Amino acid sequence: MQRALRLLEAVSAHAGGAPAKQLAREAGMPLPTAYHLLRTLAHEGYLLRDKGLYVLGDAAERLASSGAKEKRRTMIGEVMEHWRDVIGVPTYFALYRDGEVAVEAVADSQGARAVEEWADFRQTAHAHAIGQCLLSQLDTESQRDHLSRHRVQSITPYTVRDEKTLLRRFAALGRMQPVIERQEYALGQVCAAIPITAGSTAATMAISLPAHQAARLLPAARRLQTEVGRKLGTLAFSISL
Repeated sequence: MQRALRLLEAVSAHAGGAPAKQLAREAGMPLPTAYHLLRTLAHEGYLLRDKGLYVLGDAAERLASSGAKEKRRTMIGEVMEHWRDVIGVPTYFALYRDGEVAVEAVADSQGARAVEEWADFRQTAHAHAIGQCLLSQLDTESQRDHLSRHRVQSITPYTVRDEKTLLRRFAALGRMQPVIERQEYALGQVCAAIPITAGSTAATMAISLPAHQAARLLPAARRLQTEVGRKLGTLAFSISL
């Protein structure tokens, strides 16, 4: 397995492909062994052989993509756990991809539990801070498109009542201003989300607190915003993977 991986690494270093002899030398193995492994990898779809040169195949590309996604989850998870411990609140990380809200990771603890997803976050973006923050980063046409697919509806007595009111709220938000949501998604919970700029991808980091600790919400959100600014490079790299 390790020898096969060394060969794949050697092939990946040559965008235009490389011959077996060169790959064997770079992978540090006898040529007969390299030939055997190269044929096996080609048969399994990890490599393609074209005019005596080996290049990465579709299976290798899928493997690399899967590895990149796992690396992203690990990096973001470590950052979130750090902020959870430093600020003492549950933390959430979400993206807007392919027209939907995607909560990528949540970090909570025994003493600071995350909000339970009792209504699908994708269907109720209008009602929670995460969704509101992501939608607020979109242009008006994209906002309306999302709301045409996931219509505004009451989740709790505090939920925004209609699309027009929600769009006015978005228009009134200042650039990079935290989005505050009080019991609109879950009774007894208040939440805040801060926008993250990472190329063309809308992203957000959010926190939540029990409603009786609402006075802590904005200071904690401001502190998180400062911390995110310090690690924006790490987050931007993770989002782009």
